Parts: sequence; C-alpha cells; structure tokens
Amino acid sequence: MIIVACEIELIIYNSNSLKDKRHVIKSIINRIKERYNVAIGETDYLDKWNRSEISVVTVSNAKLPSEKTIDKVIGFIEKDSRVEIIHIERYVY
Repeated sequence: MIIVACEIELIIYNSNSLKDKRHVIKSIINRIKERYNVAIGETDYLDKWNRSEISVVTVSNAKLPSEKTIDKVIGFIEKDSRVEIIHIERYVY
C-alpha cells in the first residue's frame, strides 16, 4: 500500500474576510472531491483571511497512480485564478 500526501499553501486573492476565504476554499475542496478520489481538507492558516493550506491524501497499491492523482489535483488548483500556490510539500509512505 502506497500513501501519497501533499500540503499546498495558497494565497487567496480578492479575499477581504474569513467569509470570503471560506467561500473560495470550500469551493475548491468540493470540486476536487467531486473529480478525484482523494481525502482533502484545510489544515492550516484557519484564522488568516488571505492564506490557506490544503492537505490532500490518496492511497493506492502503486506509487505512480497516486502521484499522478496528486499532480492532477495540483494542476486543477493552479488553473483557479482566485488562488496562487506558494509552496508544495509532498510525502510518500
């Protein structure tokens, strides 16, 4: 069993309150859950209105499919003009 985890730090543009931030992050998380078979959630910077960290985890019997799934999730987030990825940390177990 291979577990691939990824922490993605984001800057959220046009966010002036926690309510604005949560709207953007919840939208991204829900769309990723619908498209990819991953566990995902906001894990840090919960009290910052213009910054967030999203963690994504996937499990497979091989390393390559898990890494491809994480790559697709990162690509999906990169295409969203409301946010910018500032740091990515990957873990393979």
